[in-house]
Amino acid sequence: MEGVTEKRWPGVAAVLAALGILLTSAGSRSMAVSSPASAPLPPPAAVHLEIKAPRAEEPFPEEEDPLPETAGGLVAASEPVADEYFDDAVFLGDSRTEGFYLYSGLKHGTYFYAVGATVSSIFTKAAWETPAGKIPLLDAVAQTTPGKIYMMFGVNELGWTKPDNFKNQYEKVIRRIRDDHPETQIILQSILPVSAKQDAKESYVNNERIAVYNEIIEALAEETDCFYVNAAESVTGPDGCLPADLNFDGIHLNPAGCRLWRDYLRTHSVAPAVKTS
Repeated sequence: MEGVTEKRWPGVAAVLAALGILLTSAGSRSMAVSSPASAPLPPPAAVHLEIKAPRAEEPFPEEEDPLPETAGGLVAASEPVADEYFDDAVFLGDSRTEGFYLYSGLKHGTYFYAVGATVSSIFTKAAWETPAGKIPLLDAVAQTTPGKIYMMFGVNELGWTKPDNFKNQYEKVIRRIRDDHPETQIILQSILPVSAKQDAKESYVNNERIAVYNEIIEALAEETDCFYVNAAESVTGPDGCLPADLNFDGIHLNPAGCRLWRDYLRTHSVAPAVKTS
C-alpha cells in the first residue's frame, strides 16, 4: 500500500464529524505529538481512507551479524499495571497507533505515527514534524530514551506480493532500533482484525491475510527475542472479525475499541529490562 494510507469512506464523514472524530487530515501528513499528557487533542475532522497497491519495498543493506539475545516471546496475561508503567514507552506505528493515541485514554508514553507508515517507509520518508523540519519516524525515535517500544505495523503492507519481504523488512526495523537503543525492550504487537464488512470485500485487506502476517510477526519475535503481544485478541469477535461497535470504517478502531486495546496492554505487561554492565 503504502496500503492503508488515508481514509476516505463515502457517507461516513457526517457521522464522524458529529462524534468529534479525527484520525488525520487530507494528504499524507503525520501529527507531531509526543506525550498526550502535554499535548491537546486536535480539532475534529472526517475520517478518510484509501487502499491502494504498495510501492516497491525499499532496499536496505543486508545485515549479517546475528541479533543479540534478550528475553522475549509471547507475553502472557498478568496483573494489570498502573498507567505510569507506560511513562517510558514509545508507541510506533501507522494510523491505528494514531487512533490509539487519540481515543485510548492512555495519557502516558510517547507516540510516533504516520498515515500509511510501513516497515519500509519509516526509514526514509520524512513524516514526523520537528522544529528543524520533517524527519523519518525511526530518526525521531532515535532521539528518545525509551525503556520499551511498542510497535504495530502490517496493515499497510498486506498488499505486498511476498510476505517474506514484510518479515525481512520488519527485521531491519528491529536491528535499527537495537542499534539505537540496545537496552530497550521491543514489543511487537499483532495486527488488529478488520470488520466482517471489510473482510467480505474483494480486497487484500482481509482477516485471512492478516492471520498470515500475524504468524510472521510472532515467528519474528521468537527469532529475534522480541516480545510478542497478541493485541488482536482484545478486539476480535466470535466470528474472527472486528465487531461493528468497535470501529469507524471497518479498519480503524473507535474509542470503545481503543480502550479494549489499552486494557489488554495493561494486563499483558513485560518485565523491567535488565541493565547490562
